[in-house]
Amino acid sequence: MKNIIFIAPPAAGKGTQAKLVSEEYNIPHISIGEIMRNARNPETEIGRTIIKCQDERKLVPLDITLKLIKERLSQDDCDNGYILDGFPRSLEQALEYNKILEELNKEIGAVIFMDIDKETALKRTLSRVVCPSCGETYNLLIDNLKPKEDGICDKCGSDLKVRSDDNENAFIKGFDTYINSTLELIEYYEKLGCLYRLDVRDKSVHDVFEEVKKVLHD
Repeated sequence: MKNIIFIAPPAAGKGTQAKLVSEEYNIPHISIGEIMRNARNPETEIGRTIIKCQDERKLVPLDITLKLIKERLSQDDCDNGYILDGFPRSLEQALEYNKILEELNKEIGAVIFMDIDKETALKRTLSRVVCPSCGETYNLLIDNLKPKEDGICDKCGSDLKVRSDDNENAFIKGFDTYINSTLELIEYYEKLGCLYRLDVRDKSVHDVFEEVKKVLHD
């Protein structure tokens, strides 16, 4: 199985596809956000740095991020492939990631860019609800992502809420920032010949997943 990087703007469905791929092929879904949360530890120097940066809404230093990624990719469950979610997000990060791959004797694999227009992404964002108890996410606009019972979490039965940052102004700022920051990254992987563009507009989760599987078996 190929190693996989998903690149996608907000509301493209990256997390959903990463979960499906992980379950289908039994490979780990490695989220940078989760790595950081697990490393938050006031008893270690790295943990204290991460806590301070996150509490002050600053980026964690790249050297710390790279160290944690290398440690995670060195684990046995990554030997047969993995999904890297949330990294790299810039050309600089991609070049540093290449060094890690070389040290661990791993290949880039497939870089899947999930392309979506701003208007569709905005509609999806404003239709998103989350469970404050277990963190499960739903979307009222997408049939197979709707909760079975309106306003109730399928997993734990808690009342679903709209995220405070799921508003139009925050979305537009985040979408534009993401697109601008990843242009060089997308062009870089395109030149390497490992980038696959998937247009996910007006497509169901199932249809997108079928396209992802075709990429992985290419």
